[in-house]
Amino acid sequence: MFLNYIKDYFLKRILKKNLHNVENSSSLVPIQSVGLVIDESYFFEKDKLIQELIDNGILKNNIKLALYKDKIKKNEHVLEHTFSSKKINWRAEISDLTLNDFISEKFDLLINYYDIEKAILLKVTSNSKAHFKVGFSTVDKRLNHLMINTNAENYTVFAHELFRYLKILNKI
Repeated sequence: MFLNYIKDYFLKRILKKNLHNVENSSSLVPIQSVGLVIDESYFFEKDKLIQELIDNGILKNNIKLALYKDKIKKNEHVLEHTFSSKKINWRAEISDLTLNDFISEKFDLLINYYDIEKAILLKVTSNSKAHFKVGFSTVDKRLNHLMINTNAENYTVFAHELFRYLKILNKI
């Protein structure tokens, strides 16, 4: 337990050093593909959130998920795109091939649906090759291009605000 706190501390230090190299993206490409990073430790409405995205014009086939759980039990059946903090080592390197494929994919939009900073979620967001990143305002401001000021339980408000601003920015 104590070692997890130390590991988390060192990982956040490494990430904060890397955040100075963040590039701004000003691509005018309309949004087709969407990556969705969800902290499933406390947000359980992922199907409803995906349905909100589909209702606003995103095709279901163009949405890819990366689901984070704090602890995955041995007997628990998990989806292939679920990961935990055991997939990252002390040098902030991710060992999961599926997660590395997700990070290297060039999404038009990456939605970071977590409002509590956890080292592995910050690492996934920081390393993602997505053109436009959206997240909550409670997370480090250097990670996302657009930040929405609401909490994670209000997925309808988040989706409404997201698509409102995407229309203003001519991304849809």
